[in-house]
Amino acid sequence: MRFESVLAAIKGFGRFQKMILAMCFFGRFSIPCHFMLNNFIADVPSHHCDFSSLDDGGVFRNLSMEEKLVVSIPVQEDGTPSSCRMFAEPQYHLLQNSSNSPDARTVPCQTGWVYDNTTLRSTVTSQWDLVCERRGKNKATATIFFIGAMIGTVISGSLSDRFGRRIIILLSYLSVMFFGFASALSTSYVMFMVLRFFTGLCISGILIIAATLTVEWVDIEHRKLVGVIDSLAWTFGSAVFAGIAYLVTDWRWLTVSVTSPLILILITSWWLPESARWLIANGKHEQAHMYLKRCAKMNQAENFIDSIKTETLSDIVVTEKKDRTYSLLDLIRTPKIRRLALGTGFLWFCVSTTYFFISFHITGFWLDIYFTQFAYSLIEIPTKIALYFLLDKIGRRPTVVGTQLIVAICLGINIVLPKDMSLVITVIAVIGKGFSSAGFATLVLYTAELYPTVVRQIGLGYNSFYGRIGTALAPFILLLDEVWTELPQTVLCCIALLGVIITRILPETRDKCMLETIDDIEQQR
Repeated sequence: MRFESVLAAIKGFGRFQKMILAMCFFGRFSIPCHFMLNNFIADVPSHHCDFSSLDDGGVFRNLSMEEKLVVSIPVQEDGTPSSCRMFAEPQYHLLQNSSNSPDARTVPCQTGWVYDNTTLRSTVTSQWDLVCERRGKNKATATIFFIGAMIGTVISGSLSDRFGRRIIILLSYLSVMFFGFASALSTSYVMFMVLRFFTGLCISGILIIAATLTVEWVDIEHRKLVGVIDSLAWTFGSAVFAGIAYLVTDWRWLTVSVTSPLILILITSWWLPESARWLIANGKHEQAHMYLKRCAKMNQAENFIDSIKTETLSDIVVTEKKDRTYSLLDLIRTPKIRRLALGTGFLWFCVSTTYFFISFHITGFWLDIYFTQFAYSLIEIPTKIALYFLLDKIGRRPTVVGTQLIVAICLGINIVLPKDMSLVITVIAVIGKGFSSAGFATLVLYTAELYPTVVRQIGLGYNSFYGRIGTALAPFILLLDEVWTELPQTVLCCIALLGVIITRILPETRDKCMLETIDDIEQQR
């Protein structure tokens, strides 16, 4: 007897499964807000040097603010005031002649910067002057979060496979809530970075465990639906976040706003069940029988479960060794799972890098950052709904190949388009974002189906680790525009094409039962 047979008999997508799906949906709802938070709290507003040091108490003091700007700040080639340099002395002659004096000596900002706060009242950028020569520190605020998430995926994946899905996801909710609120109270750049690291470290448990828990409780027929709905939680969270960011323009209150929903989520998630599939695989047959009985009762299919004894469940999963503890090393012990881990790891790197690069690149388009964020989120809805039909019609592997190929094409088109075609560039970027999100959504479901139950969470954690490497690198890839304007998108186009090639070596999982042990993988043809 297979676990899928038990699920089918007690209605593999009844009220019980819908309850789990709803809990995990709302649990993941606020997570994209933290992932995209840096787009707003670390936004770089228009700025120029604070020229108060040039006030000589005479002529300068009597000038208007516009005139002070003219005599204090040199003009760049595009006609805008310089962001990082100022004149060593006021150039009063510029009030009659608007062109810069080529021999006028300029110096770096002496007493800080003045920021335009018309869009965002306060950001960590303006709080700690993360501009000009400190620009790298600004990008590091995103990277440190994703380094935490990268490490957290491995830790939460291993802990989840060892101690269970339920307890680790509850601890993740509690930890993210604590560190999220604490980061809003940061009094220094270092303190903020440390707390954002731990927020990322703990948030990974919510992401990968929620996806696994829902997939492990539903039948084969509804796995694709669960995968699509689960990914839509991210989409709706991102869309709502654009509205929250528009209303809350102070970085501290914005951080509090996106963390607060976790209080309600933590309370409601207390009724979240453990994965019966994991319990059986780990020899906890009595607990598994209890949850299966609860599932059957809620789904109104109690007659069948009464005929299933606790001892019968031990035949569903035959492990290589009783009470064995699995680890990351099990992903490299045997040939086929080693090949699988290598392929999926690189694929997660490619898909995650392209997805988050596009997600972070929300400035410089035809729309402002709020509408760009909203449009980026909105485009995910039709592409993810299309997944519901594509995943079973053409399969998981062709879907990932197709989405990554379209992303590469969109990136390639935007490389060659003239920069004055900002509307067209924005539309293509939004399309690329939609297909990159569809590819990511498919990849989560696809990976969960590829790995066996005994190392499924470890496998997802391992792959998510590779994904977070790409995510952490994405903000710094944006800095390559200093070498060549189109270099970031060129690099990302190549990475997307690499993802297409890697996907071709992976097996298809459409309409197949989920594997339970590593031996099941090694025995596959």
